[in-house]
Amino acid sequence: MDDATDTPVHQRVGDRLRERDETLAVAESCTGGLVGSKLTDVPGSSDYFDRSLVTYSYAAKQELLAVSREALDAHGAVSEAVAVEMAQGVRDTAGTDWGVATTGVAGPGGGTDTTPVGTVYIAVAEAAPWETNESGVTASHHEFDGDRLEIKDRIATQALSDLETAIRE
Repeated sequence: MDDATDTPVHQRVGDRLRERDETLAVAESCTGGLVGSKLTDVPGSSDYFDRSLVTYSYAAKQELLAVSREALDAHGAVSEAVAVEMAQGVRDTAGTDWGVATTGVAGPGGGTDTTPVGTVYIAVAEAAPWETNESGVTASHHEFDGDRLEIKDRIATQALSDLETAIRE
């Protein structure tokens, strides 16, 4: 597999993090640990992977990631605002260079007219050196089709792809 497109995204991300001597933590809701599982499929992932927190409930998001009550009240768990706070929270509580978060509706139930099954928000937060004011976060919104397992897999893959894009920038 010499072609980068033949190499799975979780391996490409790991290679890039290892090259840069950077670390990653993940906060997962709708993916239930799948992003972390994909990352740890790579031998030696402990070089760059710190943790994955599955924060399914509002309470878990507040307690483990410091997601604000205001964001949860105003926007709900499946929102850009909450994804951003989750990514920043896992990055900061773990003390890693990168934080990635997923929050969405994997189905088959739980969807609404405004938030249908397959909706996900993914956020990627980077920690820049202290006193540079260059730390940042990006968020993306997607809607995937499929059954629950297909949607979860697509979300996890997209989260890693978003991270890969952020690492390159």
